[in-house]
This record gives sequence, structure tokens and C-alpha cells, in this order.
Amino acid sequence: MKTRQLGELTVSELGLGCMSMSQSYGDANRKESERTLHRALDLGYTFLDTASLYGMGHNESLVGDVLSTRRNEFVLASKCGIINKNGKRAVDCTPANVKKTCEESLKRLKTDVIDLYYLHRRDFNVPIQESVGALADLVKAGKIRYIGLSECSSSTIRKAHQEHPICAIQSEYSLWTREPEHKVFECCTELGIGFVPFSPLGRAFLTGAVKDMSELGTDDMRQTMPRFIGENFQHNLKLLQQLEEIATRYDCTMAQLALAWVLAQNPNFVPIPGTKFVNYVEENAASVELSINEEDLKLTGEIFSDGKILGDQYAKSHMISLDTEED
Repeated sequence: MKTRQLGELTVSELGLGCMSMSQSYGDANRKESERTLHRALDLGYTFLDTASLYGMGHNESLVGDVLSTRRNEFVLASKCGIINKNGKRAVDCTPANVKKTCEESLKRLKTDVIDLYYLHRRDFNVPIQESVGALADLVKAGKIRYIGLSECSSSTIRKAHQEHPICAIQSEYSLWTREPEHKVFECCTELGIGFVPFSPLGRAFLTGAVKDMSELGTDDMRQTMPRFIGENFQHNLKLLQQLEEIATRYDCTMAQLALAWVLAQNPNFVPIPGTKFVNYVEENAASVELSINEEDLKLTGEIFSDGKILGDQYAKSHMISLDTEED
């Protein structure tokens, strides 16, 4: 697999999101997760993404246990800041918690240094400069190499970057989630910051694999997401027909077309499609070889543009935690 430049880091064109091996999308099989991690490295993936939140430490422990002997083969990204407080999700980016979480993550990951360490969300109760200052201390201590932010507005990115250089921004971005186009992309280009699209396959919606929500478990996170509920979901499903038509012309899957579109938006975007299955790691890897002409790329983007998608990204309880742009 070819490489791309992510800020000061050089990584594979595609990364691997590891969250689903521990939570949110149904049960995972330990053996299959292990095979998936090893297969990803064998295929040339050199950028793996996890977080302290995923499975409340389980995901970091999985990556650490499975890949400790191959640590020199990949760039490791993790995140801090989202915690479980009395059974509820909360954000804590105080310097004390940032440093405490990093120490815990290093132990679980069985490594001396995390290559890219993100604030998982902005903490509205803590100035971003204080949170980034704590991360800067970790850089000086040699515990992390580079600093990242997740789901932050351009104004927050600028404030953070003044405190310490930011290497990468991770935000949800795909054919059906386009918010970063508003101001974040321009900000990243101006400051020389890399961009990591997470959920580039729309939480599997863009693959065409999710057509009946009753087939998903009651604890699947998509059951609470407005885009997957009721009339919104039925409306959004109809748009997939056009995506399938274009994919058919190129003899590829809808997932591969959706990834090819994201990859074509900027030569330094590094999407991290998540999976817990070997076959999807292989399918996704093949997307980097696709050559889609400009007319069809434009058409692909137009299918889901201009407010054609119905429903927010998250339930209201999660939407309020996002650091959105001020118009």
C-alpha cells in the first residue's frame, strides 16, 4: 500500500479503525479480531486507531496483546478525554486526567510511546490551551510523539495549534457526513495539519449491508442514531441505489467506491474504516487501487450532498458534545 503524509507522520493510505473489535456494533470474535489485526499489517496498513474509551480499555489491551511483537510495523494512534462517569458518558480533558489516561493506555498497549494521541472530544469546561498543554508535557516526557484533536471546530484548532503544533484532526467524514468541508479543511491546509476521516463508510450504511434495522442488536449504537431510524432511514436507503449503479460500472463494491471518493478529496486525507473482519480489511485495501474518473467522482458526491440525507449524526445527548462551527 502506498503512503500519505499526515502532518509530520508518514502512514499508509488507509488506516484501520479498531473500535468495533470491542464495542458498538455487536459482539466481536477474539480470534477473528486477532486475524484481522495481523492481516491488516500484512496488507500494508501502517496506521492503527484505538482509544481508551473503546470497550473501556479492552480495545487498547487487544491491540497491545496481539501486536506487541510487531510494534515497529505501525503508527499507533489512541485517544483520551471521554470517560464513563457513574455509568454515563462524560468528557474530562483536565490536565490530570489526560496524563493519568495516557499512563494507563501505555500499559494496556504494551508500548513506551504512542505515536499520535488525540483529545477525543473538546471539554467545554477546560480551556483547550490547558488540555493541549498537558499533551505537550507528554510530548516532552517522550510518552507521546504527536498531538491530535477529534471533532473540533476550526476556531478550537487554531487556539490549540498556538499552544503546541497539532499533527492531525480526526472527524467523521464520508459521502453522507460533510460538515468538515465547512471550515475545518481550510484550517488544516493553512496550518499544515493532517486530516483523518473516521466512519468513512457511514457506519456501514454506505456499504449497503444495513438494510433492516431489526437485524441489528438492541445494543448496536446505530439503533439510537436518527439517520438509521424510521422514515429517515427509509429515505436514506433510496439514495444507495444510485451509489450501487456507479459501483457496478467499475466492478467494485459500494464500500470501495465510497472509500475511493474520500481518498480522492485530498491526497493527504487518511481514512480509517473500522472493521473486525479479515474479508473487509481486504476489501477496503483494494479501494486504493481504484481509478474513478472525475465525472463519476463528482456524481458520487452529489448523491448525498445539499441536505439530501435525513437525520443527525447522533442522538441529541451526543450532538451537544460536538464542537461545531460558529456561523
